[in-house]
Amino acid sequence: MRAHEAGALHGEIGTRGPAWLRTPADVNALVPELWPRNVRRGADGSLAVAGLSVRDLAAQFGTPVYVLDEDDLRSRCRDFRTAFPDVDVYYAGKAFLCRAVVRMIDEEGLHLDVCSGGELAVALAAGMPAERIGFHGNNKSLAELTRAVDAGVGRIIVDSFAEIDRLTALARERGVRPRVLVRVTVGVEAHTHEFIATAHEDQKFGFSLAGGAAAAAAFKILDEDVLELRGLHSHIGSQIFDASGFEVSARRVLALQAQIRDARGVELPELDLGGGFGIAYTTQDDPAAPHDLAKRLRKIVDSECEAERLAVPQLSIEPGRAIVGPAMFTLYDVGTVKDVDGIRTYVSVDGGMSDNIRTALYDASYSATLASRASAAEPMLARVVGKHCESGDIVVKDEFLPADVQPGDLVAVPGTGAYCRSMASNYNHVPRPPVVAVRDGQARLIVRRETEEDLLALDVG
Repeated sequence: MRAHEAGALHGEIGTRGPAWLRTPADVNALVPELWPRNVRRGADGSLAVAGLSVRDLAAQFGTPVYVLDEDDLRSRCRDFRTAFPDVDVYYAGKAFLCRAVVRMIDEEGLHLDVCSGGELAVALAAGMPAERIGFHGNNKSLAELTRAVDAGVGRIIVDSFAEIDRLTALARERGVRPRVLVRVTVGVEAHTHEFIATAHEDQKFGFSLAGGAAAAAAFKILDEDVLELRGLHSHIGSQIFDASGFEVSARRVLALQAQIRDARGVELPELDLGGGFGIAYTTQDDPAAPHDLAKRLRKIVDSECEAERLAVPQLSIEPGRAIVGPAMFTLYDVGTVKDVDGIRTYVSVDGGMSDNIRTALYDASYSATLASRASAAEPMLARVVGKHCESGDIVVKDEFLPADVQPGDLVAVPGTGAYCRSMASNYNHVPRPPVVAVRDGQARLIVRRETEEDLLALDVG
């Protein structure tokens, strides 16, 4: 799945892997687009991030370990702020959240969206200004809404009529006027996995545009005049490369905005176009640069507003994984190498589906490289698998690694910043890995490794 040099490739592999996967000319080379910006292979052949060897990281923090290139994350925040200078850019808390990362995105001027009481708790504990927090979720509890209202969360994205009623009653009780957006299901089929496409009609999020529920929700809020309706929200999915879906989505949402204006005489001042922009997990992925996305989205909104005779609203976007996803990699220790009758070589590492469920859940593709040394051995087609008692415990389905990979080697998998730690589990009672941030040759622990004592502390039987 190519974590190595994409140029000068040769040799089809036939039925033993994807048709596009070819033997690399240099199994030690890296494809820069797949790795954090400060990752290099050093003179000794090992990977280094921001000048710090992965061998030193493994010795200090153990494996598996998630390694965050802090300057990479910060630079991606700035890339989006620069590309969208007059737009509110929301970091996706669900992708990866801890107090240190909240402080980073706050310092870089981003907003933050959360979708649970726990994520909100982390954001507030880290000092994120509540007015720059957006609260998502299709089933927010009364306790979660109460905390959001009392904290002064900047906007709540309402997702059902029951939630509107719940929030309206809470606002009356508290004597406050929370700001809300209506999440609109626009009927756009994003070209992504079914489980992360969120704007088609048959799914749990939002109010249907085609069925009239979105308009009814907006009218209900306006007529009751308890909540402050700021605008509409649309999110068509995640890991999206094709901007055409945003064009259709913007057209439909702005048409609803014009309908609301015509029916109630109110022109809503905000519009959230969502995002879910894709990243490169393998060389088959070709994500757009932030400035290209900004140019395309601005053109779409300006054109549709002109067609509907609407003032251009204050825009928000949610890049999703595009900020933290490429900024992190996972470092593993190789435990066994097993050739299965010449069919495939299995390289087993000390993590697996407990620290990256995406391969099993979404059939996601990842890349990998030998990280602790360089090798002069011939490339071999390998499958990187975990230590769990599941045949589906696969980290990287197909990758060329050196034929001399052996127990004790370190293997690194890029692109694991989004959803890997967030979706990590204790399957087989395996403690979750730590997260280490590296900057200017210095490493600091920002999420510690779980221990068996942590697991037993929850077991009160």
